[in-house]
Amino acid sequence: MKSKAYLEELRNKSVDELSQELVSAKKELFNLRFQNATNQLKNTARITEVRKNIARIQTVISSKAE
Repeated sequence: MKSKAYLEELRNKSVDELSQELVSAKKELFNLRFQNATNQLKNTARITEVRKNIARIQTVISSKAE
């Protein structure tokens, strides 16, 4: 149920805050991919988690735009 709490947290934020969080999540994903390519990443499941969080943020942004 961690994702439901995260989703509620996202819904309470403004579009500007969501955009900033989206940028930071994309930067984190880039860093994780870089670490994975250089065999420095221990927890590879974190990549999937961050990708899903990016999708959640984009979904909330698009629903607020309507």
